[in-house]
Amino acid sequence: MTVVKIRPVQASELTQLWRLGFSQPQAAWTQWNGPYFKDQLPSQQAFETVIGPRDWLKQPKNWVITVDDQIVGNVNQHFVDGDLKRWLEVGILIYDDRHWGQQVGRRALTLWLTHLFTEVTTLPHIGLTTWSGNTRMMHLAAAIGLNLEGRIPQVRYWQGQYYDSVKYGILRSDWQLLQLKSH
Repeated sequence: MTVVKIRPVQASELTQLWRLGFSQPQAAWTQWNGPYFKDQLPSQQAFETVIGPRDWLKQPKNWVITVDDQIVGNVNQHFVDGDLKRWLEVGILIYDDRHWGQQVGRRALTLWLTHLFTEVTTLPHIGLTTWSGNTRMMHLAAAIGLNLEGRIPQVRYWQGQYYDSVKYGILRSDWQLLQLKSH
């Protein structure tokens, strides 16, 4: 059985992380992670000198996911309301599609939510937003116990078609009950 862990990235791993996750603009994961935003992947220099140190090392909003001690993706957090810091959302990326469908995301996101609720925030709620075209993410959210909390119809436009924005979330008390039941 593979061992899935999450952890902060090490400074010495930034180049490896950039190569794995951000060096290929046509990587499979980019077609599912909000492709309607048309975000550009960072250059190696920008990642190693600005983005990596700021978002991964100094204030780690991102942790890496490892499978058998090899980096395969990341989990992340961000505040929807900016500096108010009352509305926390999470995300997950598995860079290499060979790891899709192996429950890596399920294990990693469960670890991440547990870490955030127990060690990072006292907030009563954590959310996750995806789009109706990303059925894998919708399935993952439901599979780990997140509740479908909202659906905004046809606001995400991608490849000539409109999709829904889909909101999931869970209260701290409900997450704690789920974790008790699973052990």
